[in-house]
Amino acid sequence: MRRHPRSLILALGALTAFGPISLDVYLPSLPQLGADLGASESLTQFTMSACMIGLAFGQLLWGPISDRYGRRMPLILAIAGFAITSVLCAVAPTIEVLIGVRIVQGLCGAAGMVIARAVVHDLFSGAEAVAAYSTLAAVMGAAPVLAPLVGGAVATFSDWRGVFITLAVIGLLLLAVAVFGVPETLEAQERTTGGIGNDFGGIGAALSNGSFMLTAVTLGLASVALFSYLQMSPFVLQQQYGLSAQGFALVFAVNSIGIMAAANLNRRLARRTPGRVVLRWSLSLATAASVAVLLAGMLESPLPWLLAPLFVAMSTHGINNPSLTAIGLGRITRGAGSASAVLGTFSMLLGALVPPLVSMFGVSATVLGATMVGAFAVSLVLLLIGSARGHGGPSASRTGRAPGGRGS
Repeated sequence: MRRHPRSLILALGALTAFGPISLDVYLPSLPQLGADLGASESLTQFTMSACMIGLAFGQLLWGPISDRYGRRMPLILAIAGFAITSVLCAVAPTIEVLIGVRIVQGLCGAAGMVIARAVVHDLFSGAEAVAAYSTLAAVMGAAPVLAPLVGGAVATFSDWRGVFITLAVIGLLLLAVAVFGVPETLEAQERTTGGIGNDFGGIGAALSNGSFMLTAVTLGLASVALFSYLQMSPFVLQQQYGLSAQGFALVFAVNSIGIMAAANLNRRLARRTPGRVVLRWSLSLATAASVAVLLAGMLESPLPWLLAPLFVAMSTHGINNPSLTAIGLGRITRGAGSASAVLGTFSMLLGALVPPLVSMFGVSATVLGATMVGAFAVSLVLLLIGSARGHGGPSASRTGRAPGGRGS
C-alpha cells in the first residue's frame, strides 16, 4: 500500500473532489434548468442546497459504515450510486423530483470525502499525514476551477440534462479509479463489530474526545470564512463592485489556484516545520488579511484593495484545512471513518448555516470582512488554547477510544 503513495493520494484527491464537483458543475445551467422545469429561483437554487444537505449528513452515514465493512467496498458502492443518481437527475420530470434525487446524490458523493480522509489516516501519521491531506486539498482546490468550466462547455452544445449525464460519466470514471486505484486499508481486526449501536459508536467516541472536538470546532470556524466567501462574493463582487460574470469567474479561479498553491507549500513544509507552527502563522495571516478586507469594505476602497487581501485569506485554506484535519484525526486510534465524518459534517453545517444568518444583515464587503475576521480570529484563539494544553500537533500520539468498547 505504501509502494505507490503518490498515485494513491492523487486518486483519493479525485474521489474527495467529486462530491463538491456535483455542486459546481451545473452552475452555468441553473437559469435554464429553472425555466425548463417551470420552477422559481428559490426552488432552483434549492437543488444545490439539497445536494449540500446530502453531502453533510452522508458523511455521518458512510464514516461508520467504512469502519465496519472496510473502506473499499462502501466507496465503490457509493460511487456507483452517484453515477446512477446522476442519470436520474438528467431524466427528472419536475423540480421536486430533482430536489429529492439531488439529496441522494449528495449522500453518495459524501462517501468520497469521508472515506478518502479515513484512508489517509489508515496509512499515514504525523508529517506524512499533513503532506497527504495537503495533496487532497490541492486536488480538491482544482474542483471549483474546473467544474464550472466543464459545465459551461457542456452547456454550449447541450441543456442542463446533458450536464447531469456528464456527471454520470465522471462518476463512472471515478468508479474505475476506486476499483483499480484504491486498496483496502482497514484490516479486519481493526473494524467495528456488534450491532448498529457499535457501528455508530465511533461518532459518540469522537464527540466525547475533547482534544478532537476542539480541533473540529477550530476547523469548522476556519471553514466558515471559506463558505462565507463562496456564498457572499457573487453579490459583493458583481452587485456592489459591478464585476461581470466573466470577471467574477476569473477572480474565483485565481483564488482557487491560491488554495492549491498553499496546499502544495504546506505539503513541502510538513517534513521540515512542526504543523502547529505553520498553522499558527497561517491563521494569523488569514486574520490580518481579513481585517484588510473589512477595512477595504468600510472605506469603500477600489476593487484591487479588496481582492488582494481576499486572495491571501482564501489561500490559507490550503494550509488550514489539511493541517487541522491531520491534527484532529491524529487524536483517533480506531473509528477514523466516524471521526472523519464528524469533522466533515461539522464544517459543512457551520458553513451552510452561518453565512445565510449573517447575510440577514445584508451582504456587502464589510459584512464579508467582518464574518471572516470573526471566524479566523476565534480559530486562532482555539488553536493557541489547544497548543497550550498540548493538543497542537499532528504528530501527537493517537488517543481515541475504540468504538465497541475496545480501548486504544
